[in-house]
Amino acid sequence: METAPDPRWDLADLVRQRMGELGLSFRKLAEVAVDPASGSAGPLWSRGTLENLTKREPVKAPSAPQLRALAVGLQLPLRAIQDAAAAQWFGVETIYDDDVDPETRLLVRRYQSMSPEDRRRLQIIAETYDPSRP
Repeated sequence: METAPDPRWDLADLVRQRMGELGLSFRKLAEVAVDPASGSAGPLWSRGTLENLTKREPVKAPSAPQLRALAVGLQLPLRAIQDAAAAQWFGVETIYDDDVDPETRLLVRRYQSMSPEDRRRLQIIAETYDPSRP
């Protein structure tokens, strides 16, 4: 029987770190975290939810508009926010191998515990099944 993995705090830690780098308060981040796809909707994060998130308290998984808003507020690429959220809530690590092939993207559970040989095998599998390759 597989045991439950330890909780992940990827997004919580990223938000806390970036807030420190930018000198943002929870209130200020809540104000500037607006989804660029629907700017008229206003802020999508409350100060309290952001505070709970960074303190590693339970919060609901964010929606796509909330992730876009957080990317804007933290001045980070959306990809970084999405990857951190996927790791925290779903245990999925997104692996980009820009050295070998910048177009290959893998979503893998427990990637960090794999051997380098197993990681390379996954890379080869992904490249083999890429429909965009000639």
